[in-house]
Amino acid sequence: MQSKAIRQYGDELYDALRARKMLTPLTDRDPTVSIEDAYRISQHMLERRVRDGERLIGKKIGVTSKVVMDMLNVHQPDFGFLTDGMLLASGSDLSVSTLMIQPRAEGEIAFTLKSGLRGPGVDERAVIEAIATVHPCFEIVDSRIEAWKIKIQDTVADNASCGMFVIGDALADPRTIDYVTCGIVVWKNGEILSTGAGAAALGSPLTAVAWLANTLGAYGVSLDAGDIVLSGSLVPLEPVKAGDQMSLTIAGIGSASINFI
Repeated sequence: MQSKAIRQYGDELYDALRARKMLTPLTDRDPTVSIEDAYRISQHMLERRVRDGERLIGKKIGVTSKVVMDMLNVHQPDFGFLTDGMLLASGSDLSVSTLMIQPRAEGEIAFTLKSGLRGPGVDERAVIEAIATVHPCFEIVDSRIEAWKIKIQDTVADNASCGMFVIGDALADPRTIDYVTCGIVVWKNGEILSTGAGAAALGSPLTAVAWLANTLGAYGVSLDAGDIVLSGSLVPLEPVKAGDQMSLTIAGIGSASINFI
């Protein structure tokens, strides 16, 4: 795909983000869009956000669990970028009407890094050595693509359908957690909505982060000291609207909550 088309699609997605509007799937408009093209589009969209005053603070892994793959009909992981404009503290209010388009919430484990990771060759041992803190997390995914009619190229181009994310306090030693068996419980409006475990994210969140570091390395991108890394959903995506309240607890890690207004 020519650079002009990369910039055009990246600009359209950026404008849709700011205007809270939906676009026809890119793959409907140009079936030749490749995953490599889509990542270049995503990077252009990120450049627009940075020029608009946002700061890059991390990366996210998307579509790591089978249940999410089946929901979205996207059957491989992807990655996106996190900025400070997306970050919320636990217990925050999130205005759906001014910031979101078609939001869905998912519960996952987030990490902050004390040292960088750059593929190829990153494994779980390298990941655990690089972790500074571990956090309970809500990612509020959102799509600028009409009615979530996405193929892998559409969601990749759209920054892995990232919207906002909520980070809870770091309460645990990263080395003491069983990342495979740790259980998550998600509540919506005071009732249990879903449960899951760390194994839902590619077998382990550590495996997911290793995949991310190695995949980013192929694009000349690294995970850096200080980065926040979202390791992928452990439960199904849940549509949310103004008036909803959600909370989660991850065994051995902690709790987080978000109010949609």
